[in-house]
Amino acid sequence: MDKQAIVSGLQALLGEDRVQDSPEIIRKASTDYIGFRQYERFDGKDWAPKAACVVKPRGTEEVSRALAFLNQNRVDTVPRTGGSSVTQSIEPEEGGVILDGSEMNGIIALNEQDMLVTAKCGTSLEYLEKYLNERGFTTGHFPQSLSLAQLGGLIATRSIGQFSTLYGGIEDLLVGLEAVLADGEIIRIKNSPRRSVGPDLRHLFIGSEGMLGFITEATIKLFRYRPETRWMRAWAVKDMSTGLDFIREVMVEGYRPAVARLHDAEEVQRMFSGSIPEDYSVILFLAEGPALITAATGQGIAEIAERRQTIDLGTRPVESWLKTRNDACYHIDEPIYYRHGVVADTCEISAPWSGIADIYEAVRERLPREMPNLVSVSGHSSHSYIQGTNIYFMFGFIVKDGTESARTDYMKAISVIMEETLKRGGSIAHHHGSGKYRTRWMPEEHGSSYSLLRKLKEALDPNRILNKGVLLTD
Repeated sequence: MDKQAIVSGLQALLGEDRVQDSPEIIRKASTDYIGFRQYERFDGKDWAPKAACVVKPRGTEEVSRALAFLNQNRVDTVPRTGGSSVTQSIEPEEGGVILDGSEMNGIIALNEQDMLVTAKCGTSLEYLEKYLNERGFTTGHFPQSLSLAQLGGLIATRSIGQFSTLYGGIEDLLVGLEAVLADGEIIRIKNSPRRSVGPDLRHLFIGSEGMLGFITEATIKLFRYRPETRWMRAWAVKDMSTGLDFIREVMVEGYRPAVARLHDAEEVQRMFSGSIPEDYSVILFLAEGPALITAATGQGIAEIAERRQTIDLGTRPVESWLKTRNDACYHIDEPIYYRHGVVADTCEISAPWSGIADIYEAVRERLPREMPNLVSVSGHSSHSYIQGTNIYFMFGFIVKDGTESARTDYMKAISVIMEETLKRGGSIAHHHGSGKYRTRWMPEEHGSSYSLLRKLKEALDPNRILNKGVLLTD
């Protein structure tokens, strides 16, 4: 269908106010915060909008009608809510449609007895958390994008929060959901603490990045909100390997701090002031929950620290991190790095304990050797498990020859991280979703199970209209 036919058809179904096709609205809905796109925008060479229009439904039935129409006419469709993507996952196809659920917002129900809250897909996480805190509850989910993120996108990207070591990722919090399939069929997965009735169908949508359906509402767990019981402490350690081993012991011994973060020496110099020895890494721990559990967690971690070569830094580094941890998202549209001709971004991976330190060291050695224009590369671990942890790499490079070289060099940096992670048994994406820029590594990431992902796509979206380019290489 040509653009006018798409716009006219959708307006006839939903009303003119639900379908918008101005270049500015399309550009805004297409904006992805991946590093090289940011550089392009600041350089005045904004990525050209390709979509025919942006559809803004205000209810599940409108989503259903829109998808039925788009599927029947085989129009490429990108689901979207908060738009805080840093992986190109919301960039539309030529002539396609952006299905934007951000106006489907609001809390549907708070169930204090079952410790559940149900909200629409476009509900702001920041608003939801504030609402719950005022009533003595928390989601326990605090991604850095808290001020931007909305519920549907958090589920679709398999999000995780800064307090995940205690509360888990979004996959641990999601209890039930409603979604619309590519052909407009509405499905519901009911709320239950656990079921043994076949495969867990929630996981078809968690991390699917809109490829299998459009999430319209969700129910997530609640926890008691107890910031007054927090225990926190920081230690300096001689290097990342030592720090990773420290966190591993904490996890293997069964302690569950809310926060366990390890920053390498380069990040320490940027983030913390004070008497931290040069070339030392810093570990931050924070525990919360019932006072007795919090105290025991803190005591156990302190005893592990005493058995190791650590320097006690007290609480100040943790307090500093708590105050500044989300600042980057409040300044996301400011050309801080562009002014210096630099592209800067992050890339997060995960791996078992047996491989994670080697991945960190390999990336830190290889990137400066292969990219003479590299300004910096650093890393931190921020989400740990009994089996392993993540590394969140931060890198920056000088743009040598305009926006085209910005993209080329960006993908060079990403390629190094992907290659060193895969060769050591790690996973190439931990919590931002894989988006479109990681897709070419998906066959190696999934191995022999990759065919299952293709079969799911064929079954749920046979016309392949939903978010073309994510997860599947074709």
